[in-house]
Amino acid sequence: MAIVNPDNASITLRPPSTVMKLARMGSMHQTRLSFMRVLLRRLAAEQWPIERTRWQMDKTGVGVGVYTATGPDRTYSLVVFSNDLDPAKRSDRVIAEEWDATFTLVDGVPDQADIDRLQQNVPKQEAGRISDRELSLSRANRSVRLFNYVRAELAKGAQPQAAELDKVGYLMRTTAVYGSGKFGALDRRFIADREEFSSPFQCELLAVYMIRMFSVDIVEHLARSDAPDTAVALDKNLRRSLGIGNSTGLGMAPFIVNHPVLFNQWMLSREEALLRVRRVAAADAGKFDQFTSLLARQRSGLTYWLSEHPLQKEKIAALTKDLTSLAEKVQHLDSLDQVNPWNGLYLWAEDHLSLEGQECLVTLLIEMYPELVDELAVNMSADEDRYFKINGQMKIDELLELINTHYQFALDTDFTQRSANARYWYASEEKLEPRLGERFEEPGAEREHPLAISRDVASAYSDLRERDGTDSIAMFLLKYPQHRHIVRRVQQAADHPYSEIENNLIADDMLPIDLLRCKLSYFGAIKFDPRSDRWVRINMFQHAPLPNELIEQYDDTWVYPPVPVNV
Repeated sequence: MAIVNPDNASITLRPPSTVMKLARMGSMHQTRLSFMRVLLRRLAAEQWPIERTRWQMDKTGVGVGVYTATGPDRTYSLVVFSNDLDPAKRSDRVIAEEWDATFTLVDGVPDQADIDRLQQNVPKQEAGRISDRELSLSRANRSVRLFNYVRAELAKGAQPQAAELDKVGYLMRTTAVYGSGKFGALDRRFIADREEFSSPFQCELLAVYMIRMFSVDIVEHLARSDAPDTAVALDKNLRRSLGIGNSTGLGMAPFIVNHPVLFNQWMLSREEALLRVRRVAAADAGKFDQFTSLLARQRSGLTYWLSEHPLQKEKIAALTKDLTSLAEKVQHLDSLDQVNPWNGLYLWAEDHLSLEGQECLVTLLIEMYPELVDELAVNMSADEDRYFKINGQMKIDELLELINTHYQFALDTDFTQRSANARYWYASEEKLEPRLGERFEEPGAEREHPLAISRDVASAYSDLRERDGTDSIAMFLLKYPQHRHIVRRVQQAADHPYSEIENNLIADDMLPIDLLRCKLSYFGAIKFDPRSDRWVRINMFQHAPLPNELIEQYDDTWVYPPVPVNV
């Protein structure tokens, strides 16, 4: 049991001015508190069987499948519609109209009437409509080269090479996983009180975990169709090494800006977890051995983190160097009689490692103390409605003080410069998806969405200073109603210090992929591979236990890949 001195005032939470910068947020890694880790711990602890209960596929892989997850109180079913897609129609872009497979997560077990209804809608995705019996809507495409390679190997009775699988890490990648009321699905507020969905995005990630099952089942099915006399199933170790890819663009980016109270809970829980570990008073040789083992596995997995994006290649190279330095540093720690040894290691990292290396260390430190950090997962949801009402009785001087305390980064920005106003956020007309425009090069800035928080805070601050400081906020907003959203955010920030990104989100050098990376790290994603500064590919559930292993032999460190084994 870790001995923690919670009154150690010298070790404190990292301040928002350190944590809430895009460069650091864009270097974050998954942790024990990431949502897919939370999901699998629950499925294992509660012994959820997950089974394929329907499989009606023809030789070309066209048909219907159903996967059912049964919990203590409820059952959920993933309904799959598989397609023989014309390669010319395969696209990861949101404008695509057909996919290799489409899915919906049903609350309960669908009957034939449900299947018939869903078959008329789910393959159409945004063009169709599902009902309040459905919790999510998603689609996926094959990673064609790897999918065809695995299919051919299994058909001739051979196993694919592990090294080939590791280069990609998935057979299919999702291009969207919609939930919470979109396209007719049940809104989250109606299921938020269900214990299994108490953490964010649990129903969506349950669907993705079952999509992973389908991705292997369909490649085995097609291999058997190609060569029924020789085809074999995929080795279970290789099956485990495959996750589900995801291709994510700007559509995800505004979420953490539009949900400041919820985002604060994510960041605060992670920072509290780190603080608890840094306050551990002492660690024996066994803990250092555990850390060394996790570090070795992390370094092993880094070998297969590939990207052609120049920025990401640079970050991977820096992380490779950082982990080597960290391994050398740790070799000398087990012989030292240190107080708060992990705090000492973290402080060393701040001086010697890149942001990528520092945040990787945060992940490793949190990993070692489940008894200290796992309980924090219950704090990662938020009742946002509770903080929506504006306090109109607050005085202008009080609001100005809050801005000076929490938004100095906004006040320090000179918005008279073109570079500070270079971009604007808007929604595309065709798909209503968030987009980023170039203000001085493209038309449409008049349709800008209110995501330029820094600029709008500075504007509100200027108008506030023109008024009598003893006036109420209600009186101020009667004259300046355009500042309502900023007044609300500033009042929320008083109790939610990690709610705001301390960067200008319309600056010419802002990287949207940093927003994506941060959010996806909370999902539990790995192997971030930017394809531009506005969209990224990732891997989810790679190396995760298979469904039977959740019940029989769950290993919660599955996300750290094993040393590669040739099969």
